[in-house]
Amino acid sequence: MADQAFQDFVRRNRLILALGGAVYVLDQLTKWVVVQTLPGIGEEKSVIPGFFKFVHWSNTGAAWSLFSGNNPGLAIIGFVALILLVCTHQHFHAQTLAGRIAFGLIFGGIAGNLTDRVLPGRHAVVDFLYFYLQPRGGNIIDFPAFNLADSAICSGVGLIFLISWKSEPQKKPAES
Repeated sequence: MADQAFQDFVRRNRLILALGGAVYVLDQLTKWVVVQTLPGIGEEKSVIPGFFKFVHWSNTGAAWSLFSGNNPGLAIIGFVALILLVCTHQHFHAQTLAGRIAFGLIFGGIAGNLTDRVLPGRHAVVDFLYFYLQPRGGNIIDFPAFNLADSAICSGVGLIFLISWKSEPQKKPAES
């Protein structure tokens, strides 16, 4: 009985699982390449001077390094969020193609960053994409470094917001 329920779950969520798995593998592969290419935390390789670098930065916090140094707590939050989303995703337009894509991106991204947080020897998320502007004689204007998992999570959440906004029922004008 439980085996049949699991098979039904997998069948209904094939696209989510496939996309989530692909995001997870690509995320972990790119982080592995960064760790191999730039072995020291803090190393950088300029790609487009004044605009883009590959970096090897370690983030024990959340977005923008908020809650830095709280890796174990953020790992627990990530794990709980992943479980809650798996259990409730059907309430958020997951039956549509766009919804399935969104949840595949979110699940793969959360799993990728969660893996970083619990891997022995790492215990922090590897961020490696760093965009910035360095005007002549001015201070650097930058965006925090991020990774593919972060991009997938943000894209998935944005897609869920867009789907929800587009599918809101239209209110009828009041008759006088």
